[in-house]
Amino acid sequence: MKIHDISRDLVTAPIYPGDPNPKLTKIADLENGDYANISHLSACLHSGTHLDAPLHFYANGDDIASIDLHKVIGECMVIEWDGVMLGTDAEKLLPRLDHQERVLFKGTAQLTQSAAFVWIDAGVKLIGVEGTSVAVAAETATVHRDILSSGALILEGLDLSDIPMGRYFLFAAPIKIENVEGAPVRALLIER
Repeated sequence: MKIHDISRDLVTAPIYPGDPNPKLTKIADLENGDYANISHLSACLHSGTHLDAPLHFYANGDDIASIDLHKVIGECMVIEWDGVMLGTDAEKLLPRLDHQERVLFKGTAQLTQSAAFVWIDAGVKLIGVEGTSVAVAAETATVHRDILSSGALILEGLDLSDIPMGRYFLFAAPIKIENVEGAPVRALLIER
């Protein structure tokens, strides 16, 4: 069994335009004579590798602590795609999904609404991308709403640069925080 860490560092990963930069501050330091090393983290919950819950775009949507963990743990398919993905592109890629409920896009994939509909109609329960957003900029809210309203989840900020296309076992459970719309994830791919 081989484990691939496909997470980006929360502090140094690219951030979504307009989000605050994450910041680490030492509040106790052994080198200064303190009894332990203790750090404080200030970051947007959508920094680094993170999961979006329905609450991100729906006032009454599930928060990150309420999501179904079966959606973020299980067999997945890594498919390579660079650039904007239209519905016709997604339809051509659909056979590569091989009936998996989780798909991770290696490359610069940005889904349009029509592409999101194809993956939703195929029964995908998790869509993951390497970028800071799953969607093209002009359709960010629409694509997020469509995916999240379907019951699927969105995993953003992955690092699949060293991962060949194919089938893997995914573990991408978010940090449990009640009443929030997203959370950092330590995403792992397990190759059997």
